[in-house]
Amino acid sequence: MALAKITQVSGTAVHVPGSDIDTDRIIPARFMKCVTFDGLGEFAFYDVRYDKDGNLTGHPLDDPRFKNASILLSGTNFGCGSSREHAPQALYRFGFRAVIAQSFAEIFFGNCTTLGIPCVMASAEDIAKVAAAVEVNPAIQVTVDVENKRVVFGDDSFSVTLPSTAHEALTSGKWDPIAELLESKEVIHSRMTQMGWV
Repeated sequence: MALAKITQVSGTAVHVPGSDIDTDRIIPARFMKCVTFDGLGEFAFYDVRYDKDGNLTGHPLDDPRFKNASILLSGTNFGCGSSREHAPQALYRFGFRAVIAQSFAEIFFGNCTTLGIPCVMASAEDIAKVAAAVEVNPAIQVTVDVENKRVVFGDDSFSVTLPSTAHEALTSGKWDPIAELLESKEVIHSRMTQMGWV
């Protein structure tokens, strides 16, 4: 049941500008009544993608140029607000496999990491550079090189940061603690037996 090592993520990108984009904007609370996370992707950013009459507002996620983008670009304190796991689940099911932002809310960051979504931090200037390149050429490949802590696009690149714990978890394939527990159940059972708990 070993998990894949996530050393890099490549794909096209879309820029969703703004600071303090909270989890309620990422997935409005009324869509959190689901029993599973399946289907949450269609409701990602719903209240800013649609007006009160259900018409598209022209949000970047609905721009045909950025269809199937798998890398999300944004600003500071991305994923702030409530700790709902539904937010990264909605992004994952929308198709995102990495997020580049100036900073992240801590719980959101952790929830993304346990889904295998690298969240890397870059300067406003570097994010603006890749966003400008994507605007000129939406098909440009953007690579989040998790292992080497860099973002590469076209002939350009810049360094990014992420906590060492997340870096180690992603690149070693140990980013899901539940999977690790399931993989180690014999060792856990043995230890519980030694301690007299079984």
